[in-house]
Amino acid sequence: MDRTLSQYTNVMNSCREIFEKKSIDYGTSWRILRTSSLTDQIFIKAQRIRTIQETGENKVGESFEDAFQAIVNYCIMALIQLRYPADFNESLSPTQALIFYKEIEEEATNLMKRKNHDYGEAWRDMRVSSLTDLILTKVLRIKQIEDNRGKTIASEGVEGNYFDMLNYSVFALIHLGGEC
Repeated sequence: MDRTLSQYTNVMNSCREIFEKKSIDYGTSWRILRTSSLTDQIFIKAQRIRTIQETGENKVGESFEDAFQAIVNYCIMALIQLRYPADFNESLSPTQALIFYKEIEEEATNLMKRKNHDYGEAWRDMRVSSLTDLILTKVLRIKQIEDNRGKTIASEGVEGNYFDMLNYSVFALIHLGGEC
């Protein structure tokens, strides 16, 4: 578990660094996005990864690593939007956005530790393509819940799905870094 936590922390540090830099460049313009728009952004990234995995052809040039890092950050943005709703055009300071980011990052890390314990690090034996498919499955679940106006009968709801996609993306990044 120490190895996993170290790898996980390294990946999250890299994702957070990208988030911080983009917050300086763009501010928190993403606050205008509804969670459904963020869900669609995650879908676009995951679908692109799957298409390239299936065709073996990458015409845009964005790496799998870049796309999975974007999924991590979109998941965190969506969780921030769910927990701290914004009025149209209401921004956050980059400092406040980073505070919210770190809160969610800590929660995701703790969830990973608990699930990793119970599942015995099964993700290490999974393929990146399977992690991609799981992300796409979670996106489709979220879209259905969003279409149902957030009402669920037996599911964990959207937050749990965002956290799962975030963690699947981190696991994929660990795999892609050759650290498994």
